[in-house]
Amino acid sequence: MIRSQVTAAMAIIPGGSFRLGSDDHYPEERPSRRVEVASFAIDVGPVTNSAFATFVAATGWMTTAQRLRPAGSAVFAMTPGPVDLARPDQWWRFVEGAAWDRPEGSGSTVDDRGDHPVVHVSLEDAEAYAAWAGKRLPTEAEWEVAARGGLEGATYGWGEDFAPDGVAMANVWRGAFPWWSEAGTPGPSPVGSWPANGYGLFDMIGNVWEWTSDRFYQQGRCGCSAPTTGDVRHTLKGGSFLCAGEYCARYRPAARIGLTPDTSTAHIGFRCARDLPSRLDSLP
Repeated sequence: MIRSQVTAAMAIIPGGSFRLGSDDHYPEERPSRRVEVASFAIDVGPVTNSAFATFVAATGWMTTAQRLRPAGSAVFAMTPGPVDLARPDQWWRFVEGAAWDRPEGSGSTVDDRGDHPVVHVSLEDAEAYAAWAGKRLPTEAEWEVAARGGLEGATYGWGEDFAPDGVAMANVWRGAFPWWSEAGTPGPSPVGSWPANGYGLFDMIGNVWEWTSDRFYQQGRCGCSAPTTGDVRHTLKGGSFLCAGEYCARYRPAARIGLTPDTSTAHIGFRCARDLPSRLDSLP
């Protein structure tokens, strides 16, 4: 499957009963629980710059980052050496002018990155694109079911080994975060650059975090859910090119974070889902 086909295709995920979450990693992933999910369709890859550009050209949409005063978004910058990993302000900076079409700010462009996942998109931006495309954002449960690729209970989207036979399986940080990377300058990779999972989906793990439609709740000891803070947050899944074992080992299907809907950064994107029509062959 060539990359242009990857970005346009959707895969059908069969419904059923699935065990989601994890009792072995971060507290917000607990408890592991069984949920029922109906069959649905999901984009084979995250929405690309090229696809988002088509949406903008058709609608004139301005993203949250472009409407800010001053306009801009959060951009990652490697540090010159080891730093306190409790201080993310040392590698994140607000860059005026940074947006989906200028990911590093003024002077940058996506002209040669059409097949990269779009970034610097807020929840509102993702929802607007999805509505225009006749789709929606996946729920958190749908997203995690899809990311597991049929491997219920596996630690990673491809099994139990992070790098089976020494082979990297996703675009995540390899090196010493945040000052040295085997990849040189870290960033999103073209959609389809890494192996697909068991459902034929690309970049469900790593590359960019992806918005879901669900509010972010954290499971309590009683098994009930409660908001983590007084503000409204939404759930993102999948990890990104910045996830490193010593800092953010969230390159797993069960992993999750919650961010305010107006957040946009250089490592946040999305993909769309769709309810199944009565005739499955009507899907593109």
